[in-house]
Amino acid sequence: MDAFWIILTGSLVAVSCAILGSFLVLRKMSMVGDAISHSVLPGIVIAFLIAGSMQSIWMLVGAGILGVLTTFLIEFFHEKGKLQTDASIGVTFTWLFALGVILVTYYAGNAHIDQDCILHGEIAYVPIDLIYDSSGNPIGPKAVIILSFVLSIILLFVTLFYKELFITTFDASFATAIGMSTSKWHYALMGLVSLTTVASFESVGAILVVALLIAPAAAAYLITNQLKTMLILSSLFGVISSFLGYWLSYVLDGSIAGAMVTVSGFIFATCYVIVRLKK
Repeated sequence: MDAFWIILTGSLVAVSCAILGSFLVLRKMSMVGDAISHSVLPGIVIAFLIAGSMQSIWMLVGAGILGVLTTFLIEFFHEKGKLQTDASIGVTFTWLFALGVILVTYYAGNAHIDQDCILHGEIAYVPIDLIYDSSGNPIGPKAVIILSFVLSIILLFVTLFYKELFITTFDASFATAIGMSTSKWHYALMGLVSLTTVASFESVGAILVVALLIAPAAAAYLITNQLKTMLILSSLFGVISSFLGYWLSYVLDGSIAGAMVTVSGFIFATCYVIVRLKK
């Protein structure tokens, strides 16, 4: 049963990341996920200092705000400061991450906030970290419940606003010409990326979320030029990575999240080889 919960958690993370990652890859914004994954740390600490609690809802709020702030700062430095996008990303996330490390060191040393746990995660603990009802009966693993909620939000958002996302992704100039606010949809998408990153860091870690945001989407991008097909394929690749990654970690007695991302990398490499051989 533990294997089921671990694979399910990995699949929920992978599918959520694959859907959003497809839009990031198409918008040439892949490394924004990396920036957000690093910048959530000060938000987590600040939320703890304000609320005095390590409950997930407060961490989600604090880290989510910092994730959106990261996106805003990247755009601000790029548009107003005339910095290149990669320079804006580098300056923003390194500064915020360093600030988070200082805050952890001086203000949250006794709060069990571990940078390594946040960055690398430990999905093996998912089956024992449960949520209970008022009678004390276990409802299910906390990570599964939170990630199911996040995935539902992502699916609902993409379903309802598929047309707007499609137009602003492929032709931002046309979207602006017909009156669409490209910045609104940009920040909405980045908000979901932030939410997914924060919801996932306890299980697979913030850094590994970056790989799941990009690798399945990049693999699907190699073999299709249809957005809907890309979304389906990237999600499928993510689920396969979770399933095979778990069994690879079992055989090697290694990191489960690391094995999942390793399999995802192999899937990308396989797609690349197949595409190159067909040309």
